[in-house]
Amino acid sequence: MAFHEVRFPDDISRGARGGPERRTQIVELASGDEERNASWANSRRRYDIAYGIRRTDDLAAVVAFFEARNGQLYGFRFRDWADYKSCLPSESPAPTDQGLGTGNGASATFQLLKTYVSGAHIWSRSITKPVAGSVRIALDGVEQVSGWSANATTGLVSFDTAPGAGVLVTAGFTFDVPVRFDSDTLDVTLDIERLGSITSIPLVEIRR
Repeated sequence: MAFHEVRFPDDISRGARGGPERRTQIVELASGDEERNASWANSRRRYDIAYGIRRTDDLAAVVAFFEARNGQLYGFRFRDWADYKSCLPSESPAPTDQGLGTGNGASATFQLLKTYVSGAHIWSRSITKPVAGSVRIALDGVEQVSGWSANATTGLVSFDTAPGAGVLVTAGFTFDVPVRFDSDTLDVTLDIERLGSITSIPLVEIRR
């Protein structure tokens, strides 16, 4: 899949709007009851970065970034400032933040995950674009400073030696969202003072 390992400018993404979406089919019965079915097993994030443009220089940066990505052709990294850590927004990532799995003595590779918990319900999200150098790993609560590597383009953590049976593998990290532009057109408006604006610049998460 065509992807550029470059992040959209942080100073503009801070003002973006958006978040997760899900696809649910709702059928209303003649009785007024309804049946609901989830079309997607996982959520997909959408954003609108037009809200982060405050100056003409911001507008120029967005146009240049759009052209360099060939519109919708190439994906890129985007920081969702509402959700980019393995921990709470007010905290710093720790190596025990998120469970990745339990060792069996044979598996040496684990996918970075972020788990969302509400009451008894849990949903785990695969993290494929961790920030390089941000990943911390622990085995049974003890941080490991060596003996492993994290792939910043896939989110896979590989151990030199597979964790032993029953050993809990955890991680802490910051991460980006893989996205692409959701339109091949930028509709730019210039007023008489030469101040530019764009009504909407949609981004959509790339899921594999």
